[in-house]
Amino acid sequence: MMKALSGWITAALLSLASSAHAAEPTALATQLLDRLDAGQYAAAEADFSPQMKAAVPAEKLKAVWESLPAQMGPAGPRGAAVTSEADGFRIVVIPLHYANGGLQARIVLDQDDKVAGFLVQPAAAAPAPPPAADASVIEQDFSVPASGSASAPLPGTLALPKGKGPFPAIVLVHGSGPQDRDETIGPNRPFLDIARGLAAQGIAVLRYEKRSHARPQDFKGSFSVDDETTNDAVAAVSALAGNANIDPRHVYLLGHSQGGLLAGRIAKAANGKLAGLVLLAAPARPILDLLAEQNRYMLGLDGTISAEDQAQLTALDAAIANVRGNPEARLMDVPGRFWQQLEAVDPIADARDSTLPVLVLQGGRDFQVIDTDWQLWNKGLQGERYRFRHYPALNHLGIAGEGKGSLEEYARPGHVDPALINDIALWIKAQR
Repeated sequence: MMKALSGWITAALLSLASSAHAAEPTALATQLLDRLDAGQYAAAEADFSPQMKAAVPAEKLKAVWESLPAQMGPAGPRGAAVTSEADGFRIVVIPLHYANGGLQARIVLDQDDKVAGFLVQPAAAAPAPPPAADASVIEQDFSVPASGSASAPLPGTLALPKGKGPFPAIVLVHGSGPQDRDETIGPNRPFLDIARGLAAQGIAVLRYEKRSHARPQDFKGSFSVDDETTNDAVAAVSALAGNANIDPRHVYLLGHSQGGLLAGRIAKAANGKLAGLVLLAAPARPILDLLAEQNRYMLGLDGTISAEDQAQLTALDAAIANVRGNPEARLMDVPGRFWQQLEAVDPIADARDSTLPVLVLQGGRDFQVIDTDWQLWNKGLQGERYRFRHYPALNHLGIAGEGKGSLEEYARPGHVDPALINDIALWIKAQR
């Protein structure tokens, strides 16, 4: 993560009834950015809700905002604001143009016209064009049925090879956090690349909106790992296996990052419906250990850990210890119960216990899931049913780059390495 975005700037969004607001939201959001640009950090903090003031005091706001040009180059003009409303909050998204790339500011305003959430993130990509008419791939809408405690299905897309099926197929399971069906990060769409790349080689691919992205209103209180990921992945597998275009004996699952950590758990819950697992950049260690490690790496990318940086790391360590000991505590607005369940997962044992063939894929420039995890997978999965592929130039998204990995490169457009996609295709075909 860019140092500027480390640990970044969200507050709990409490569910409030809609009411009349005194000020136009774009004006309030623009006022906040104007104050930041002018160095008026105390005045900007005065616009915050009590929760935001506690989470992001003026001195932290100053450190974050002033580090953006150092990483992204000089600032240019802002783009046009886009507004929306959810659960009584007004949401304003404003593009931020810099010499070396684009970001966007997402500003959430409560019923008192206070800033209840503030996030700076890579700029959203434009909508992906459909496959060309002469492409070897077609795409269809696909609904993943509601399961477990979920009250609504999830929208998805099924990429199919042209021609006569039934086809082998694979379900793509997201990494952590709210993710769309393409796993869009800035201008990059790794799941779109994988889906169309595999479909062009004769393998159907289902990708779908993660529930925390499609229905964030379902995640305001306590929720489990299964509520967030496992139940929907199992429902997707079952629905795909029942599709007339799909060979139900050859349905696979690709888990990226946290999705890879949970792949063995998903396989157990799928109860025999999966034929194999692909683990892409999958953690092998407790997820909260990785969170602390990632933040230290990102804050130290410039070669130093300042006193302020160390204070952030110390605060993060304390927050991690708190959620490890208290299921009612929250970290990154996620309940301790969720973190404790996630930490209890043993991904290597779960993959072994699945008795399924497993393909493990790892990028050598990945700073989020690192060589330590790669070595643990190699040590823990030994035998003929396991295959491993390592790509020295690839990052956490499976995209090639140079130098030390950072979140800054996620803001630059790229595509998942064709060699990685080809290795997945060859492995699936070898299982038939």
